[in-house]
Amino acid sequence: MRTKVDGENGHTSSPIRDSTSPDGMDDLRWYEWITMHFKKIAGDKGHITLKEFKEALQIKKSFFAERFFQMFDENGSGSIELIELMTGLRTLRKGTPTEKLRFLFKVYDIDGSGFIDRDELNTVLRTSMEESSLALGEENITKMTDVIFEAADTDNNGEISFEELKMELEKYPGVMANLSISAASWLKVPSGNLKKKSSNSHRYFTATYIRNNLKKIVFLIVYILVNIALGCYAAYNYRDSNGWYILARINGMNLNFNGMFILVLMLRKSLTYLRLTFLHRVLPIDQNIYFHKLCGALIAFFSFFHTVGHIGNAIVVAGLDDNIVNATSDLQAWEVLFTTKAGIGYVEASAFITGWILDVVLVIMVICSLPFVRRSGHFEVFYWTHTLYIAFWILLILHAPNFWKWFIAPGILFIGEKFFRSKFVKRVRYGTNYIQEVTILPSGVTRLVISHGDKFRYKPGDYCFIQIPCIAQYEWHPFTISSAPEMKGKFTLHIRSAGHWTKKLYEYFEQLDPGLGNTFEEEEDDVIPKRRGLSSRRRTRRRSLYKGIKGTFKRASEKEEEMTVEELKAERRRRRKHKKVKILCCIDGPYGTGCREVFDTEHAVLVGAGIGVTPMASILQSVMYRYKASKRQCPHCSHEFYGEISEHSMKLKKVDFIWINRDQKCFEWFTSMLTELELEQAELDRSESGLNRIIDMQFYMTSVKDLTDMKGIGLQLAMDLLHKKDNTDLITGLHTRTQAGRPKWGKVFKGIAEQKKGKVKVFFCGAPALGKIIKLECEKIHFSFSKENF
Repeated sequence: MRTKVDGENGHTSSPIRDSTSPDGMDDLRWYEWITMHFKKIAGDKGHITLKEFKEALQIKKSFFAERFFQMFDENGSGSIELIELMTGLRTLRKGTPTEKLRFLFKVYDIDGSGFIDRDELNTVLRTSMEESSLALGEENITKMTDVIFEAADTDNNGEISFEELKMELEKYPGVMANLSISAASWLKVPSGNLKKKSSNSHRYFTATYIRNNLKKIVFLIVYILVNIALGCYAAYNYRDSNGWYILARINGMNLNFNGMFILVLMLRKSLTYLRLTFLHRVLPIDQNIYFHKLCGALIAFFSFFHTVGHIGNAIVVAGLDDNIVNATSDLQAWEVLFTTKAGIGYVEASAFITGWILDVVLVIMVICSLPFVRRSGHFEVFYWTHTLYIAFWILLILHAPNFWKWFIAPGILFIGEKFFRSKFVKRVRYGTNYIQEVTILPSGVTRLVISHGDKFRYKPGDYCFIQIPCIAQYEWHPFTISSAPEMKGKFTLHIRSAGHWTKKLYEYFEQLDPGLGNTFEEEEDDVIPKRRGLSSRRRTRRRSLYKGIKGTFKRASEKEEEMTVEELKAERRRRRKHKKVKILCCIDGPYGTGCREVFDTEHAVLVGAGIGVTPMASILQSVMYRYKASKRQCPHCSHEFYGEISEHSMKLKKVDFIWINRDQKCFEWFTSMLTELELEQAELDRSESGLNRIIDMQFYMTSVKDLTDMKGIGLQLAMDLLHKKDNTDLITGLHTRTQAGRPKWGKVFKGIAEQKKGKVKVFFCGAPALGKIIKLECEKIHFSFSKENF
């Protein structure tokens, strides 16, 4: 009886990860390993039921769980005992490739006839598709069944034998190894505390890390040294005072500097201009958000000890400490700290009063800036409490007599930026901006097409802030521009519903009737022709009884049957996914990001995760626009060909684009753009210009089961055969084959390095956790790395 292996190594979210892989253990060690995890699932009863088995495998559909369970349950008792589990696992662990393949065959051979028929394969493929969260339709399931039979059923008898399946799978190197690994990750303990992996902190001291982060490290060292130097200077100046007062002065001096520097780090327009100068080569401009957070943390740190120092000094001044014989005042400590009697402060002796208010403001701003607030759908809390920076600086000027000297230069820049970012100035420079088109996309994404004037010039990968008065009168939110600068007169934004404002935006445009004074044109299918002799109400009822959808008809809802003609037309307009509108929108920007360096890179790797694809979409479109601009036409024969692109336009020799999604529908966000890119690339390949393909694309869908999972082998085989036959990917409809699971970054980057197209730099936009993984892999292979930050 063939069985499947247990959770040894690989992709588990269970305590199996705690130890070394069992493959390297002796039999006794391996036996102890399996026994331990069996007991965690079975408990005291000594056997595993089908329900427990299904939960341990984390399988969505019961088909595979039942089939696997039957393989283990040799005596047909309805439960799996340890000896049965060990027997099956040992067979798969120590068995030959043929024995392992026979297990897979028995999973597919549902009726045990010794052959796989079309109905059985159809059932397996449908279940595999559901396990992978795919919606491919019955027609494609039938096509996949047919293509596997065409390839494997060599005698054309309508059934696939074990030998025929073996011959077909042998065409795919490594499938036996994948089968073994897949089986080894099946036994998953649903819950348990994982031991943390050993720290990777040592990598921060490696030559590779230092080389890839040299600008950041040097700037950080200089920043720390400046704070130390300022503290030493303050301590020297007040060396004759008591220790508490010296402590207060040291931290006060550092607060003067950091209270100014935190503003410098957020002068977006100034930082964007710096990117155009040689200074972007020596300053870590891309890390401005990181240093802003670090500076904020240090302000909180210095403020705490500055406050402690003044409290200690007040005790000394008040003479409340019995051990202090040199008390200098008859004031009580509370009078020093909470009144103006001490006469400290150059504005109405208010230093202590303004100091306490500053502490309260700072606590509010720090707490509301923490990740659990910003990333839990409460961005507005962060946004509005952060506007307290105005009160913070005013109070700091009133509190500290020398702070204005530090603040005046960046303060003037800040006021200048605020002025040029005001609505009045922006309308003078850019004109009035309108949202012209709205598209409601899958997975809660809204695509906006916004008009702009000729003076609004941006680079690929830039972002801007937008304010839509009909959504929120005063809120500004940053989004990456997803269109190319070469698209004149308008730009696009793709906005994912992640917080209160973005969800409100999506719901607003989803329910919007573009006919209420906003529409540019009315589609012909919205017009319901009148028929002589029928009243408006009767025409509506007859028209609304049946609604045509792709040649079929369905009964309309009772609500629609009661609508008037105009109400029905409005309802149909609201249901459109693409709407032409004219809605006022204010824009602030554009602002540069690290993606501006793409066209100065020889070999760029663009990695987008989910909606993080937006800057990459802008870059890809711009690349192809530049190639289109190089197209020439012979004046004699009208033959078109591509010319060389000057290095002044871009140094890019190669672009590898990698897009990772969990949801199949996410690929629909940029399907038309990617289709156009594939067509342009194909035309470039056919041209006689001698230019090589510049863009290679890789797509990954993480929810799809790959060849390392027995639940996905059949589906992946069918999709691969169908792609070879039709040159069309079933998931996206593109020519590029979508790969299952997550990228194996070491393998991907090794292949990119072997292309030898020049110095490689990876540009990433997506989840921070994934960014850390990619950055670590880049360090191993000596690739430069840039992550987009807001």
